[in-house]
Amino acid sequence: MAITLSSVPKKICILRLSALGDISHTLPVVRTLQKQWPDTKITWVIGKQEHQLVGDIPDIEFIIFDKKEGLAAYKKLRQQMRGRHFDVLLHMQMSIRASLASLLIPARIKLGFDKQRAKDLQWLFTNHKIAYKPKQHVIDSFFGFTEALGIEEHLLEWNIPIPDEARKHADQALNTDKKILVISPCSSMSYRNWTAEGYAAVADYAIEQHDMLVVLCGGPSVIELEYGEKIADLSHHKPLNLIGQTSIKQLLAILAKADVVIAPDSGPAHLATAVGTAVIGLYACTNPDRARPYLDANLVVSKYQAAVTAKYDKGIDELPWGIRVRDAGTMVRICPMDVTRKLDHAMAL
Repeated sequence: MAITLSSVPKKICILRLSALGDISHTLPVVRTLQKQWPDTKITWVIGKQEHQLVGDIPDIEFIIFDKKEGLAAYKKLRQQMRGRHFDVLLHMQMSIRASLASLLIPARIKLGFDKQRAKDLQWLFTNHKIAYKPKQHVIDSFFGFTEALGIEEHLLEWNIPIPDEARKHADQALNTDKKILVISPCSSMSYRNWTAEGYAAVADYAIEQHDMLVVLCGGPSVIELEYGEKIADLSHHKPLNLIGQTSIKQLLAILAKADVVIAPDSGPAHLATAVGTAVIGLYACTNPDRARPYLDANLVVSKYQAAVTAKYDKGIDELPWGIRVRDAGTMVRICPMDVTRKLDHAMAL
């Protein structure tokens, strides 16, 4: 609901702890606030890993909330908030952890999601709600916070700083005149991952048909490292495997150098959007209309509707917005040709 403000807020606090994809989704909201109210001081309470992505953005105060510290994280936040007061708190995370943290942030207006969408009882921790709008992409739902403050503009800008060191690392790793395809094969939720066989087939196609340099990227988790090794083993033409070998900023620089990124519903897919790189998003478990790479609806490979119908015996419109199919093997519905067709399209743009 629209909030009547007597004046431009002097201090705003944003509470969005995680994850990388949603931090990326939050940035256009932050950039919109900065443009509309350049004199407003912005404080962002954020997760430790996520701080590595955006913590060097100027003119924002970041307060790290490390969930791994448990109760100590709340004690630190309470100390850091002592003597402070914010005009507005944007409570942008629907989790009990975040809501408990919100109790320690002194603000006259605590703005959260509408009751229809406020999971984990978030609505109990706020005194103002954004307007309910059905069937929105996550970014559009986040813009509900600026709309509630009377700002109608949606500024689709990210402007995440990439240090010179990270750019040099990417230049050295991707030392080629060829077009670059980055495959980020894994999501934080394993049921969203496509098959190593599928990725290998697409990698070979990109090399044979488009003469591309294919690069594998991802974090150092066991499942990601195993995926990278398996994709490389199955490929006839070995991709450059950088999985587990990059920092978050180095990954961002690599995504920025790429011509196309292929990824399931995951943080790197949205980081690629943030740096202006085309993304072929692979979706069967989650609704692409809610969570796809925001600027690349035309490049989405979606088997979501078929997966939902098979799982629930109902159409998408008969089920809650954004319902997921978490069954292992759901992503097998996507075949390599679905993806190579989108790659052909992306390369023709």
